[in-house]
Amino acid sequence: MFSSIRPRAVTSDAGGRSLRGDGNALADTDPRAAHALSLLHTHRGDPAGEVEALLAADPGSTLVHCLRAALIVAADDDGARSQLAVSIAAIEAACPSDDDPARRHAAAARAWLANHAALALSRYGDIVVDAPRDIVALVVAHALDFRLGRRRMLRDRIAQVLPAWNAAMSGYASVLAMYAFGLVENGQYRRAEKAARRALALDRWHPGAIHALAHVMEMQGRAREGVAFLDASESHWIRGNGFSVHLAWHRALFHLDADDPRAAFAAYDAQIAPADGLPALADASALLWRLELRNVDVATRWRALAERWERHAWRGARPFYAVHAMMAFAAAGRTASARDVFDALGPTRSPPQALPEETLARPLCEALVAFARRDYTTCIERLREVRDIAHRCGGSLAQCDVIHLTFTEAALRAREARLARALVAERAARKPASRFNQRLLARAGVVMPAIA
Repeated sequence: MFSSIRPRAVTSDAGGRSLRGDGNALADTDPRAAHALSLLHTHRGDPAGEVEALLAADPGSTLVHCLRAALIVAADDDGARSQLAVSIAAIEAACPSDDDPARRHAAAARAWLANHAALALSRYGDIVVDAPRDIVALVVAHALDFRLGRRRMLRDRIAQVLPAWNAAMSGYASVLAMYAFGLVENGQYRRAEKAARRALALDRWHPGAIHALAHVMEMQGRAREGVAFLDASESHWIRGNGFSVHLAWHRALFHLDADDPRAAFAAYDAQIAPADGLPALADASALLWRLELRNVDVATRWRALAERWERHAWRGARPFYAVHAMMAFAAAGRTASARDVFDALGPTRSPPQALPEETLARPLCEALVAFARRDYTTCIERLREVRDIAHRCGGSLAQCDVIHLTFTEAALRAREARLARALVAERAARKPASRFNQRLLARAGVVMPAIA
């Protein structure tokens, strides 16, 4: 639909513009729509605002309704369900044939609207197989692969389409950035860095490529290099793109890995605390919890953050966000709000078909509450239950690491010496250059062999 590999039948949207199964309809017909598409896959600017402006000028544009649907599904924007329903209906009315490319987008978005995220992913994935240069479907499938914990497909879905792309094509840098992120999430750090740097060579300050490279450095413990990299590129990511707050969070993680909590505080206060939206609140909780684990006094900031979680409509959102709300409520002693989290999570036992994120949420929240109450033994018990799926917490491996950090610190404080030594050795083997890990080794009384 948004690409140009081989010709297909041409249909028209209500505004008279063409939609081709593999034709670059946006670039061929409407420069403003092409710009909105670019904002979508590069994570720059305000693609949603651009799409709404386009629909205000041309409410019947099937093409732009597909973009709106993609933005809502990719962002998991539960508050925009009514807008999505309108766009799906508009596409279906304009495109009666089930084989129409736009109709296939509508069918995929309708599955998400009906709370069948896995079916939505399957349908967007089928579009990508048939039209490997449909970057709209690719972006949404990539986002759903991430959300549903399909870590292997984060890499392999992009690998499937790479033969259909080359450097002369608009959007190729974004494809490489997605591939780099998929590679790093599968532990292929050298290839991930190569793909990210290739994307940056094509689009020098591509936010997705900067993000993927930051992940490589994080997973390899290259904290000083990570700080230098994000400092040097700061003017290009600090505002005006979808990664602004999250990259500030990454910079704070580098500071923590370099054992510099004061610099992490500065990043929190300047860039993370003022931001709004569930992803930003989750980053704020994740950073303050890491500081809490180090016995740093963050009580005042916890109170302010808990109040923001309480004002935000997080109920009904993914369990990933409920867990991060719980960090704030547990740390700030908001008992009633913590109870709301458990109520929102539903039954004590997850159904057999539940995603790992859903299965993990309740015991992890129980562990967080126990840790905040200094009941480290209970915290350890709850985390033992879910350790095997902790890497599928609903976020990246860097985000999921907060579970291992909590497990490690609880073991140290509970004086569970053997468990603490095992967990600390595990961390140090993954990132031997980390100054923070070196401090943990000293606390646990562990000496790592040179081979590790």
